[in-house]
Amino acid sequence: MRNALFYGSGVALVTPFSGDKVDFRAFEALIHWQIDMLTDAIVILGTTGEPCTIAPSERAALIECAVSTVAGRVPLIVGAGANDTRAAVAHAQQAQALGADGLLVVTPYYNKASRAGLLAHYGAIADSVDIPIIAYNVPSRTGMNLPPETVAELLKHPMIRGVKEASGDIRQMQRLAALCPGAALYAGNDDQAYAMMALGGRGVISVVANVLPTAVHEMTASYLRGDIDLSREMQFALLDIADALFCEVNPIPVKAALAMMGRIDEELRLPLTPLEGKKRAALHKALAAWDLAEG
Repeated sequence: MRNALFYGSGVALVTPFSGDKVDFRAFEALIHWQIDMLTDAIVILGTTGEPCTIAPSERAALIECAVSTVAGRVPLIVGAGANDTRAAVAHAQQAQALGADGLLVVTPYYNKASRAGLLAHYGAIADSVDIPIIAYNVPSRTGMNLPPETVAELLKHPMIRGVKEASGDIRQMQRLAALCPGAALYAGNDDQAYAMMALGGRGVISVVANVLPTAVHEMTASYLRGDIDLSREMQFALLDIADALFCEVNPIPVKAALAMMGRIDEELRLPLTPLEGKKRAALHKALAAWDLAEG
């Protein structure tokens, strides 16, 4: 069995903006708060962090800020995916050089890839670094699926340690667990964290943890320590807020939620735009149920 990068709840952290610039003060505060609230790993520049809108200079500064703020207290995992293998290699090498503990690498999007292309793409990235990689499967965003059979091949590389599985397909999750015993498997959808752990997964890379870090940590920790009944009840309790946080394209709702909590400005970069109308009201109601919304 390979060592996992982390066990439990890894937060897929937002990138706060203010005046179209990265709000580093808010970013640092979010990281400190997450660690204080028991989050088990910090994941930056993943889908929730709007990486496609981040300039190269901002990317380096965000990684440096996260490394210094986390200060080794929990693992720091940096998104390094791209639809150009050369760019992904450069992202991966930069993250390692700046002090990341691990990498989250999404499948190539738009270009997509054949099975051979996927193996070559991930192999090139893994060969270029000495820190572990979590492959990231999110076909609803990328337009392609990472089949369990291909994952099993990828995991033969010593630097590829696991998968963030966000296909939403429970049959695929079962096949993945069956073909990849001992791999670090993480739910990529908050509403399937319990199911993934029941299949042998290590936890979740969570959007909900942006607003409820302690609850998501305890939901995963309770399962991992053997209290599966408590974990199941907490998964059920988190379903409504998970639904609210995915009522629109991620990270639109979670940024609205954090703004309602007074933690960031509600600012996104185009083509993302702020949450509107009935969805905003439903999100506020879901936050209020957890005593999270200000005003």
